[in-house]
Amino acid sequence: MNKMKYRGYTARIEYDEEDRIFVGHLAGIKDIVGFHGSTVDELDRAFHESVDNYIAISEETGRVAQKPYSGKLMLRVPPNVHAAVATAAQVNGKSINQWASEILKKAAHI
Repeated sequence: MNKMKYRGYTARIEYDEEDRIFVGHLAGIKDIVGFHGSTVDELDRAFHESVDNYIAISEETGRVAQKPYSGKLMLRVPPNVHAAVATAAQVNGKSINQWASEILKKAAHI
């Protein structure tokens, strides 16, 4: 699976063998926003148009366009994991949020 990014939105890209086109959908929002193209350039243009149209329609209708993520992440972990994380953060001179953010970035390869 591949992805594309534009204006803070990420799209999941797949190839449809039957129709021989690339198909994309915005990820991380509940609204369904899709697009497609036969070439990478077509797909890129369709992705940009799709995001721009989604935002414009949201503004025209007075409905706020959904944002992919708020930046808040709630996790439930066993107490021993929580203790180990708190200790690792403290040893590194960081808050749990700072430490976890760095570890998650590395794990997500960003």
